[in-house]
Amino acid sequence: MLHPRLRLSILSHPLAFLAGIALVVSLIVYGTRSDYDELHPFVGELLPAGHCLCHTSVTFDCKTCLDRVDEGEKLQDTAATDSQWVYRYERDGAEEGLREAQCQSAFPGLGEDIERAVKGREGRPVMVEELNALKMYKGMVRAMVYKGELYVLQVVCKGEDHRKKVVAALSSIFRAMTAIPHRRQLLPDIEFVFTIEDMADDPANPLWVLTRRAQDEQLWLMPDFGFWSWNVEGIGPYSEVVKQIEWHETDIEESWSKKIKKLVWRGKPSFAPKLRRGLIEAARGKSWSDVTTIRWEDNESMGKDFISSVDQCQYMFIAHVEGRSYSASLKYRQACRSVIVAHKLQWIQHQHFFLVANGTQQNFVEVERDFSDLEEKMEYLLAHPNEARRIADNSVKVFRERYLTPAAAACYWRALFQGWAKVAFKPELYETDTYGKRNIRGMRVESFL
Repeated sequence: MLHPRLRLSILSHPLAFLAGIALVVSLIVYGTRSDYDELHPFVGELLPAGHCLCHTSVTFDCKTCLDRVDEGEKLQDTAATDSQWVYRYERDGAEEGLREAQCQSAFPGLGEDIERAVKGREGRPVMVEELNALKMYKGMVRAMVYKGELYVLQVVCKGEDHRKKVVAALSSIFRAMTAIPHRRQLLPDIEFVFTIEDMADDPANPLWVLTRRAQDEQLWLMPDFGFWSWNVEGIGPYSEVVKQIEWHETDIEESWSKKIKKLVWRGKPSFAPKLRRGLIEAARGKSWSDVTTIRWEDNESMGKDFISSVDQCQYMFIAHVEGRSYSASLKYRQACRSVIVAHKLQWIQHQHFFLVANGTQQNFVEVERDFSDLEEKMEYLLAHPNEARRIADNSVKVFRERYLTPAAAACYWRALFQGWAKVAFKPELYETDTYGKRNIRGMRVESFL
């Protein structure tokens, strides 16, 4: 028979082990959910990488597209009333009804990801059975374009946030459709499923999505809901944000000279704890840093730390960090005449192909995903103000004044329709119910909205 003290010792070791495990789990949960600026270093070391720290990242290379932008002023649209038509931001940036030839002339390379997706389905077209077999997760919508009209077939929403984003996405699609004349003849009949979630629940299926990773080859990129409106404080319609930014920039030289020579970032660490806290720690205590967290539910934090999409443009440098997947904030940062400083990205959006990290066309500054070279890059930019200005100007020229305009978004949607139609089944407008009666499928988007 064991001595009582020996029995107690044997029993206490497993209990101590379990207590240790419970403590570690509790610290991890606290660290991943906390949005406070500082964490104990030990807790920081425990944070899991999650979705947002990958071993590989995406390198974008569409410099030839930007070469064609420079050459675009020499291109002609022979179908135009004015045979010498060339894209001009002030005149055409908000024109959502550009003809296909004008879209191709104004936005070379815009359909880069669409062409990739089309090639991936050559020889094995998207069949109606594929869409029927899809499990409709929250945030997913099944819709159809038929004879120039948009029909909503099925919607799965969870809460008001989902509803607003679904409405914004459908409104953006409908605007791109109705902006062109003769849409009944020009637009193909298509049926598709899209999601407004940050990431697709099943990336192995042919879905329209806001973002994808390089390995998600079945997914088709679409513009995000913010081009219609993002209904959160200080944002709204993207074009309205741009209008306010440009109003503050009437004298470009003066506004640039007054910019705060610091790197700004506001965000919730809990959206991507390991990644975002990497930025926070790399910038902590630096003279060039205005990087801090924000807690949306905390009035004191919002009052002290909140910076609107327009006000962030007062800074010469703006940091960009991915969240649960992509971060929808990038386009608002690119609306500023500021230097965007972003880590190597894992998640791709439809406009990312025009990001250039070096050379004469450089339009952002790329750092490592752990921000280990952030200080070096910031010190270089501060020591070379003319180079920083060139990068900021390139960003405005490429994104704010071209690939992120309402005209480009509408052109992309219509190119997406055409690309999908090349490799997908042609839908039926009517269905027959169990009583043999023919009914129109779904409802027109006007009724849904």
